[in-house]
Amino acid sequence: MTNRPHVILSVAASVDGYIDDNNPERLYLSNEADFDRVDEVRAGVDAVLIGANTVRRDNPKLRIRSQERRDRRLAAGLPELPLKVTISSKGDLDPDSNFFVAEDVEKLVYVPTSAQPTANDRLGGVATVVAAGDPLDLNAVLADLAARQVQRLMVEGGGHIHTQFLTAELVDEIHLAVAPFFVGDSMAPRLVVDGQFPQDFRHRMHLADVRQIGDIALLRYLLTEATDA
Repeated sequence: MTNRPHVILSVAASVDGYIDDNNPERLYLSNEADFDRVDEVRAGVDAVLIGANTVRRDNPKLRIRSQERRDRRLAAGLPELPLKVTISSKGDLDPDSNFFVAEDVEKLVYVPTSAQPTANDRLGGVATVVAAGDPLDLNAVLADLAARQVQRLMVEGGGHIHTQFLTAELVDEIHLAVAPFFVGDSMAPRLVVDGQFPQDFRHRMHLADVRQIGDIALLRYLLTEATDA
């Protein structure tokens, strides 16, 4: 393992590989039991990372819903909630979005070094803006998170972020919840976008676990040898 957090890519997708549709309202792919499972995974990590498009499109709070899980973290000497992390090419995010205003927890925004001054002017009052190279380097992002004592990182999308982490070989495991329906819209957001993936038909991932959660199929894939815990 390199000096970086253990990275869990957590995603729900339709049978045909979409993570949303093109309607204005958010598409909920999981059921309540699976949402609770995701809540448990969040409670076990040090930071949750989403892309800027997900901040804009879904406006998520990235909270832990269970007070019992929050209390468990506090009892273990951890912050009540994981850090909120996003990556943006310009830092042109709305400082009033839920990512920034929901929950009293540290927020980190990683931007290219050239965009840091402008992004800090816009977001410095609600988050810590961190320069991460030109162009932005995911290895630098993960190294900085490791320096902030982040040992486990949960990546929750969207498709461009998934692709960047996967093609850079920076994912240790994937938690893929498959929803039992089709989206059928080629313009809708997909699980990944085009890229050169190390995990191709010659280099298959290891399927470590399969679970049924109501009408959801949860598949857990391992991408690195040291992660079968």
